[in-house]
Amino acid sequence: MKTKDKILEKAMELFNENGYNNITTRHIAAELNMSPGNLHYHFKHSEDIIKILFSELVLKMDVILNNLHKTENKTLEDLYYFTFSTYEVFYSFRFIFMNFFDILKHIPAIESQYESINESRKDEFQMIFKGFQKNNIFRDDIPDFILRGLTTQIFIIADNWIIHNSLAFKFEKDKAVEYYALIQMNLFYPLLTAEQQKLYEEKYIG
Repeated sequence: MKTKDKILEKAMELFNENGYNNITTRHIAAELNMSPGNLHYHFKHSEDIIKILFSELVLKMDVILNNLHKTENKTLEDLYYFTFSTYEVFYSFRFIFMNFFDILKHIPAIESQYESINESRKDEFQMIFKGFQKNNIFRDDIPDFILRGLTTQIFIIADNWIIHNSLAFKFEKDKAVEYYALIQMNLFYPLLTAEQQKLYEEKYIG
């Protein structure tokens, strides 16, 4: 593994364990038995590391979204897999969501990137929802304002569930991902066709 990749891997581990505000480049260097000067050759500031980690998060989400978008015959299981996979990725980068407000305010480049992502994701999600209607997973009589609002609801839950878990339940990874993925899936239930609602109850509730 290249030195740069080792730094990123160790940084994410330390950020996740101790919080973004409690870890400096010196902490990361010490954990890697590396001189601060060597680490600073690759990353001058911890903010530079966080910018790359945030970009990695975005790239992983791009892959998950593109895979769902390319699926021609979308199923309820595809929707669950997309949701579950998203929450697994978010948990891996949980320090970002635990410190989201501070990160956005202290690193303008990430704030700008996040705003841009929010806008592009709205269109992507609308296309995906239309695909589920085409495949008779979602009802075809759902008003557009409901589908647009659904995207915002998804963002609110996805961006905040990690903090909620840390305050309310403190579930470990597997249980947390499963629990909150189902919370998001429940948003879709009223939009499903009667047949898909029955299938949903059998597979995910019963």
